[in-house]
Amino acid sequence: MKLIIGLGNPGGKYKNNRHNVGQMVIEKLQLISHNKDILLKKSDSFMNDSGDFVKSMLTKSKLETFNLYIIHDDLDITLGNYKIQFGKGPKIHNGINDIQEKLGTSDFWYVRVGVDNRDPNNRISGEQYVLEDFTNEERDILDKVINEICRKLVIL
Repeated sequence: MKLIIGLGNPGGKYKNNRHNVGQMVIEKLQLISHNKDILLKKSDSFMNDSGDFVKSMLTKSKLETFNLYIIHDDLDITLGNYKIQFGKGPKIHNGINDIQEKLGTSDFWYVRVGVDNRDPNNRISGEQYVLEDFTNEERDILDKVINEICRKLVIL
């Protein structure tokens, strides 16, 4: 059994933000996966307060952290790329930091979806950037990545 949680911010105004890429992956997984051994959840809390939600879902599911997959945006990875790693997350990510603090461990799966497509000559802050919507061109790239991530998560 796997518990897969997509991080993001609640509310319609955040739906297409880079920060909500985790929830976008969950929405796609809900359409394509009918595997009874996979629990899919979208976080209902704001990104920086994700830990309580994740801890609650993990407790309810009675699973160990080895079976926990957290899908999140990652500015350490460029748009169009991703990494699925156990026990290794981004350098700086407040949502992930909160989860690690609340669980008391970093030993879970990180599905790190690259969102960085900033202009190196006009680089806005990460905090501002992740709260912006993907452009149409970026969504085309992202849709391909989401499809690939979904295939991997269903067969892992």
